[in-house]
Amino acid sequence: MNVSTPSSSSASQSPPKFLPSPPPPATLSPCAACKILRRRCVAKCLLAPYFPPTEPLKFTVAHRIFGASNIIKLLQELPESQRADAVNSIVYEANARIRDPVYGSTGVIYQLQKQVSELQAELARTQVELFNMQCQQANLLSSVCLEMSQPQENMLQTPYESSNYFNDDGYLCNTTAWEPLWT
Repeated sequence: MNVSTPSSSSASQSPPKFLPSPPPPATLSPCAACKILRRRCVAKCLLAPYFPPTEPLKFTVAHRIFGASNIIKLLQELPESQRADAVNSIVYEANARIRDPVYGSTGVIYQLQKQVSELQAELARTQVELFNMQCQQANLLSSVCLEMSQPQENMLQTPYESSNYFNDDGYLCNTTAWEPLWT
């Protein structure tokens, strides 16, 4: 077979006979809710803005606990501005229910309140301890100032000057008078 191809010089000189076709329209993948429910995702899908196709687990968890129809009913009753917060709350509650089927998010709230109470008690104990230390420091400073203000005789006398353990040259002379430090 002999196949002839046009040369590059002739192709560049001839004007194009038709415009290139526009790219095919981008096919949007269905939202995670429609994908999991195996239904067609319409353009005005109520769940699409809140359950994007990249986060299928988000809808799976919420659907498992609350059901798709209940989520849709709840979102229809809310104004548009509150729907994103509602979906976040639904997903959080669903995750909490999976972790703790009995108490759900109430158990999490209880644990956090308990932790806050324990930390407040610890803070109160630490504040009392700090206050006690400040009082001790103030008492110590006042007693030191009181001692400093009172004149004392023999203040410069060292303990070895009054004893007879050293002679006039400063050498130890009476070692028999020493008592042991412990018994």
